[in-house]
Amino acid sequence: MKKLTFMMTMFLLMLAGSAAAQEEKELTKAEKKALEERMDSLLYVEAEQALNDRAFTLEADQVMFKYGHTAHVTSNTNFVSFDGENAVVQTAFNIPVGGPNGLGGVTVEGTATNYELKKDKKGNTLLSANVMGTGISARVDITLYAGSNQATVYITPNFNSNRITLMGNIVPIEKSNVFKGRSL
Repeated sequence: MKKLTFMMTMFLLMLAGSAAAQEEKELTKAEKKALEERMDSLLYVEAEQALNDRAFTLEADQVMFKYGHTAHVTSNTNFVSFDGENAVVQTAFNIPVGGPNGLGGVTVEGTATNYELKKDKKGNTLLSANVMGTGISARVDITLYAGSNQATVYITPNFNSNRITLMGNIVPIEKSNVFKGRSL
């Protein structure tokens, strides 16, 4: 009799626990979108402030080449970083060859000039800068989309037409988790 009472009590507790869990899931589903929008807006404010401070890193998880071919890449080895007047552009593709930077790609460092920020009609933040250095002479155009920290960077070299596009997230430089390879 004691075993039966104990089992019935445990069964009722399990039913009550699963009912509470279902009720909790319904609440989180209803509030999930609002919570995501709040997080995105906070990340956007943080990214926009980093652009204004000239201390940010765009950690790219996707690369688009000149003719529209895309590839998914690791964000800690594919990035564009600005720290004051210094800029670093690094690409490292997942290939077995080491590449000049030791990661399967290229790392170039330079000085950022003509750093201009503006907003378009949709609220997107647009950044344009020239990056000049030993291994790079390019125009860098970054679009930070309104309401999130997602961004696209267009890297257009000055001496050829091999444009490359990186897509990823902008984070402040102190929160960045990138690994810089050997630069040219």
